[in-house]
Amino acid sequence: MCGIVGLFCKTETHRHELGRLTEVMLAEMGDRGPDSAGFAVYDAGVPGRTRITVLAEGLEVDWGPVAAALEATLGAEVTVAAVHDHAVFSTDGDGRIARQWIIDNVAGATVLAQGNKIEMFKAVGYPDLVAERYDLASRTGTHALAHTRMATESAVTTNGSHPFSTGSDTCLVHNGSLSNHNRLRRQLEGQGESFQTENDSEVAAGYLAWRMRSGDTISEALEGALGDLDGFYTFAIGVADGFAILRDPIACKPAVVAETDDWVAMSSEYRAIARLPGALDAEVWEPEPARIYTWSLAA
Repeated sequence: MCGIVGLFCKTETHRHELGRLTEVMLAEMGDRGPDSAGFAVYDAGVPGRTRITVLAEGLEVDWGPVAAALEATLGAEVTVAAVHDHAVFSTDGDGRIARQWIIDNVAGATVLAQGNKIEMFKAVGYPDLVAERYDLASRTGTHALAHTRMATESAVTTNGSHPFSTGSDTCLVHNGSLSNHNRLRRQLEGQGESFQTENDSEVAAGYLAWRMRSGDTISEALEGALGDLDGFYTFAIGVADGFAILRDPIACKPAVVAETDDWVAMSSEYRAIARLPGALDAEVWEPEPARIYTWSLAA
């Protein structure tokens, strides 16, 4: 049992308080997943710049020399800011090359996300404490995803917590389990995807990244997922310009969606949505099995 939440701001009205509202939702899901938590926030970004969020749990890293070496590799300026045991690199160089270079050259570090608009943070601990440690409440932006984890099939580790991301500005939170992730992992590695954990949810994120890198829209990638992913899942997905939801054809994992003129919110339980401004006037429904729901900033 895990808890997932997503909040997509359709208008400017609540973008200044996206982090605070996401933190409220995350707190309501704390008892569904007290082991660890994480969140991804999408903001406007800086045109032409890529950010790479890196976790260095338990490591003492001097990020200055790492940034300098990465700068030499990319042939582009690199800056870095430490956030507790995370670091956020920024560059106008190739984000995919930067991600792989850090994976290959910074022992013990995990690249959590890369892209123009996304930053991601996660840790072991009760969700309220994780949100406070990485200052979720102060963050602004267009949309956010968050997850509370109750480990049932693997150890309680930060690398096992969600969200997961392997592609640019694409991330996923997942409640459920996939039965064919090992075979799919090998296939995706043959297509150039790079994984850092044994978690089945990272494979789902990698699948979407591969499909979108090959030219699919998020809707087309999720249509493919319905045929290629075996198991039980409720997914909430973030991409640079939008938000998506998909449940497997059996839909045994809970989900509820609410929508107003200003926002769309999704969670494992309605209580996470009930505290949002305007929730009493929202249209509320349970997403149908095997139906793809998407919202876009361009809409």
